[in-house]
Formats: sequence, C-alpha cells, structure tokens
Amino acid sequence: MIDPRRLRILRAVADHRTVTAAAAALYLTPSAVSQQLAALEQETGHTLLTRSGRGVRLTAAGEILLGHAHEVLAQLERAEAELAAYAGGAAGEVTVAAFATGIAEVLAPAIARLALEHPGIRLRVRDAEGDQSLPQLLDGEADLALAVEYRGAPGADDGRLSVIPLYAEPFDAVLPVGHPLADLPAVALADLSDAEWVGQYPGNPCHDVTLLACELAGFQPRFVHSSDDFRAVTALVGAGAGVALVPRSALRGMDLKEVRVRPVSGPAATRRVFAAARRGAETHPLIAPVLAALSREAERVPGG
Repeated sequence: MIDPRRLRILRAVADHRTVTAAAAALYLTPSAVSQQLAALEQETGHTLLTRSGRGVRLTAAGEILLGHAHEVLAQLERAEAELAAYAGGAAGEVTVAAFATGIAEVLAPAIARLALEHPGIRLRVRDAEGDQSLPQLLDGEADLALAVEYRGAPGADDGRLSVIPLYAEPFDAVLPVGHPLADLPAVALADLSDAEWVGQYPGNPCHDVTLLACELAGFQPRFVHSSDDFRAVTALVGAGAGVALVPRSALRGMDLKEVRVRPVSGPAATRRVFAAARRGAETHPLIAPVLAALSREAERVPGG
C-alpha cells in the first residue's frame, strides 16, 4: 500500500527539483525526505528519481506515479472539504498569497464583502509577486493564490491546481512629458524600439508581458533601469530615464504630472489575473466563498 504522505514528498521534489529545496518547503530535513523517497520506491518496486546535474528528475515510473499523486492528493482535499461542510458552519482562517495591485483591486474589496456575508471567515493576506504565490500555494504556505499568467506558470490543465480566471487588464505606455510621442492619442510599440526602457526584473510576470509585447512588435526592449515597484518605474520615466509599460490599475492614484500615459495601439500588452486553489480544495466551505467574492469583485475591475 502506497502511503499518501510520501506522495506529497514526491510531488514536492518534482516541483523543486532538489531534495534540499523540497525538504525546506515541507519543513523536513533532507535526510527525512530521502528516507521517505526510499520507502516509496520500496513500496512501488520502482526507481522513481535519478540524478540530474545538481538536482534530481523523475524517471518514467516516477512521472506515472506523479500523475496519480495529483489525483490522490486532490481527492484528499475534496474529502477534507466535504468533512468540513458536514461539520457545518463556515468559520476559520484562509491565507491568500497575492500581488500588490491584485490586493488593491479585488482582494481588499473581497475582505469587506466577506465581513458582511461570511463573518466567520477571516482572511490572512501574504504579499507575493505574481510568480511567487503559486509556489506558496503548492507548498501549503497559502490556501489560495492570486496570480498573474507568466511564462512557465502552471496551466489551467495542471493536475495540482484549480484555476479561476478573474480579469484581464491592458498595459499603458508611460512616457516622459517631453517625449516626441507623448501627445499622440495612442502609441505603437514599434515606435519605441530605439528607446531606453524602465522595466521589472526578469522573473516578474510584468517583465514577461512587456518582453512578449515588444517581441510581437518586432524588437527586443533595451532595459536600462529595473524596479518591481511601479511608482519607482513611473518616477524614473518622469525623470527622463526611459519609457515603460505599466498595468493600467497600477497607475490609478499615482502622481502622473511628469509623465504622459497613452494606450498602446496594435498588439496589446495584457495582464491576465486568476485565482487558484489546490485541486479538490475549491469546494471547501471556507475557500469557496472567498473564490466567489474574488470573482464578484473582479467584475468591477475596468477592462476585467
């Protein structure tokens, strides 16, 4: 009989690619993880992992078992959800990992809504960049993630996750006041191919959006300045340090006297935001109302 606790360890190793990183995510020692993996191989009668450089990768047998692990662990999440529903009364704490503008746009309003409609549910918010919330969710550090699509992100068909699309918003071009294109009604990205750029660091989903939009316009942006803080990005543009693409919601409430904000003509740069739960947990009586509240608040986001 396969111990489902060992399936969680196998999945963590598959996610993190090293025993040490998986152990840290699971709050175990590397030796404990290695022992559990050895026991799992003994239970199954197959070699599940092989060395790959400084890390490990799953063998063909390991990949087969991982697919079943997703289903087994999702079913355990469903069992917990049904038992919680049977116990009655949605009361407890839900931890949500979310990026800053997502918190402002939908999560904070959802908290206010839940306080009226489900006063027994308390939300704990963890500020996480759009590419950090999903690992926190999968590692069990959060119950829900508010995330942004990015290259390498788990897809909607990922066996570990239940994904709920929330809204999509455009990026606007932010230009210095004296820029030659600043007074146009819209800006074509191709016309900014020779400009110096202010952008987010690689790995930030907004960096990926900007890079992809510029690639579709036929050029590679020349990033000179980097910041993950949109206020800092806008201030640098206002100082004449370059041009930028910024999500429209991130510009609301900013002092924009030193910049010109223009929509982008042609292929649009778009940020797609979604909520995610571990598969099977989306029906939990604490989590389902939070997802519903996030979906309702997302309908209010301009362009969502």
